[in-house]
Amino acid sequence: MAQSRRTPGPQELLGEGLFGPDRGGATERALALDEVDPTQSGPVPTGLAELDRVLGGGLVPGSVTLLGGEPGVGKSTLLLQVLASMASAGAPVLLVSAEESAQQVRRRAERLGPLPAGLMLLATTDLSGLPAALADTAPALVVVDSIQAVFDPAAAGTPGSLGQVRACTDLIVHLAKLHRVPMVVVGHVTKEGTLAGPRTLEHLVDTVLGVEGDRHHALRTVRATKHRFGPTGELGLFEMNDSGLAAVTDPYRLLLGDRRPGASGSAVLPAMQGQRALLVEVQALTSRTAPETPSRRSAQGVDGGRLALLLAVLEQRAGVSVMRTDVFASAVGGIRVLEPAADLALALALASAVTDRALPPDLVVFGEVGLGGEIRQVPHAPRRLAEAARVGFRHALVPESCPDGPAGMEVVHVRSLAQAVALATGSSAPLDGGD
Repeated sequence: MAQSRRTPGPQELLGEGLFGPDRGGATERALALDEVDPTQSGPVPTGLAELDRVLGGGLVPGSVTLLGGEPGVGKSTLLLQVLASMASAGAPVLLVSAEESAQQVRRRAERLGPLPAGLMLLATTDLSGLPAALADTAPALVVVDSIQAVFDPAAAGTPGSLGQVRACTDLIVHLAKLHRVPMVVVGHVTKEGTLAGPRTLEHLVDTVLGVEGDRHHALRTVRATKHRFGPTGELGLFEMNDSGLAAVTDPYRLLLGDRRPGASGSAVLPAMQGQRALLVEVQALTSRTAPETPSRRSAQGVDGGRLALLLAVLEQRAGVSVMRTDVFASAVGGIRVLEPAADLALALALASAVTDRALPPDLVVFGEVGLGGEIRQVPHAPRRLAEAARVGFRHALVPESCPDGPAGMEVVHVRSLAQAVALATGSSAPLDGGD
């Protein structure tokens, strides 16, 4: 008579099972690197193309992914869509919900679409039942929502404490490797925007994803800051609507759809987000202040340090008086543009706001600005120009060493910020070919 297999308890998993012979260390042997089969750990698609883009194809079996973001940004909604997509394809999946009751999860899932049969739910804060749930359901994906709300009775402390977060993460990592199942853990962020919990939390997991977005905008972005199975920096774009998060196939509509051509203080930047170029509007507004009043500097979606640097370079190298002014600068649409390539667009938006002269409506600009006022080369220039031309922009202001653009686009090369300001604001030869 076959004996039933006993599921190890959490104490064993964290004790001998995690560090002792039961972990399999006695049976492992060293292998030559060329003997390792790379196909055994291939990514499994999630069913959401934009998320798979960020992950390099999908979730890797046995991996642990930490998904962070502000409350209400859409973390749980995104993962519920992933679970539903994989379950609809015939793969059993498991959601461990520690923050919402089973009834709350069902109501939210029904708003997103039909309920697939293979979506299993474990509504508990106690992780001691997770090993048995894995043995019973044999899921293709496990989501734990959230790491700050669950606890391990074998560890000291209350849920969310440093010791509990560390112990629960250790248990989840071990179970993921033991069952070769990908697990995604939801994490909260602090008011400073960093992941809550011990810093070692990010070191314990294989991948760290961040969901970002303004509650007043529909756009949501997903970005990997750590990924052991591929490059980081790739960006996934989603739009929040009544039925959840929908992939954004044409970012132009969201980012530039409401742009007002002919308005001063606006410049269009082909920004690189991972391997894709996105056209982002950079805006600036300036207002003169009284001599005795300190000037204000506000930056949203752009680097505040670069803003201060560009104001000094505009004043000293380009003859644009900006020191006794309040300055407000932003990247429109909820996208953050922190790369040095945004320097020229931000500087020209500032110069346009000060002089009240609008830039040509079909002009894109990019380039790094040095302290001497020189315009420096930036990577991926051909990709930036190709995307701008695809959308319909016909003029570009770029560093002198930048290659020419695609057919139908006039590329003007500049060496200094003073030259760029003169060309873009119309105080030198016009860009549109006029007299």
